[in-house]
Amino acid sequence: MNLESFLHQRRPSWQRTEELLAGVRRTPPRLTAAELAEFGRLYRALTSDLALAQRDFAGAPVATYLNQLVGRAHAALYQGEALRWQQVRRFYRQTFPQLYRRILPYTATAFLCFLAPALIAFVAVWLTPALIYVVEGPQIAPLVDQVERGRLWTEIAPGVRSAAASLIMTNNVQVMFLTFAGGMTGGLLTAWILLSNGLHLGALFGLLQGHGLAGGLGEFVVAHGVIELSVIFLAGGCGLYLGDGLLRPQLLSRKAALVERTRVGVQLILGCVPLLIVAGILEGFLSPAAVPWWVKAGVGLGTGVALYTYWLRAGRSA
Repeated sequence: MNLESFLHQRRPSWQRTEELLAGVRRTPPRLTAAELAEFGRLYRALTSDLALAQRDFAGAPVATYLNQLVGRAHAALYQGEALRWQQVRRFYRQTFPQLYRRILPYTATAFLCFLAPALIAFVAVWLTPALIYVVEGPQIAPLVDQVERGRLWTEIAPGVRSAAASLIMTNNVQVMFLTFAGGMTGGLLTAWILLSNGLHLGALFGLLQGHGLAGGLGEFVVAHGVIELSVIFLAGGCGLYLGDGLLRPQLLSRKAALVERTRVGVQLILGCVPLLIVAGILEGFLSPAAVPWWVKAGVGLGTGVALYTYWLRAGRSA
């Protein structure tokens, strides 16, 4: 094929590509679904034309023109969608709760990995207080002495509550990401983090129960604990989901399973960051505040009902 025949046969296709490209680059794009499909077909044909031009007409202006046109079409076709408030709203209205329900069995397993050792440690330390040293080690002795004097360690002075809230939020985010990243060990590290945190919390409540102070700690954690623990369980579910994909990739390769499940997990983890900010604010300001216990309990119950109603029901119509 000579250059003149090439131009005569293919020029209408290039002109149509230019027309559709102009529509794609408008804000908002003004192409129908059929036109978008046509644009994709023309792009594939355009890349073939470019390869032919570079082989047979490398010194001709048409090769330069096609190279530039392919570059512009590629940028328009594969451009990342701009981050807009509409996307953020769609993520929280639909994608986030849908993904939560998708890995719900793993999140339930993470909850059990936390709950079982917590109950065992609670009963064991309540009945035999000396076991607190088995769970926490000798460094727990100053706290035990404080509890034996009838004092809790949960008071946060009003002047440092802002700094405490910031520190709490940072720590919670770190624990959440570590719990999720533990999935890279086949879920073993994730399971260990959940188990050890359950042991620690259960043992502390058992120690306080033996000295009549468990209600005080419960009053402190009830306002923020529902959100905080729910997010940790979800992070644990993400870690177990990732680990299960590594151990049982099913029809996918392990690499493909890892990529797919990491994508789901990262979306869920990032979606939880605002929840941890809320939990940190509650823990830094409301939990240590001198307000009636039923106010804190009401906040904890209300936030819990709202959160799980959202997770379990939002996005179903979509």
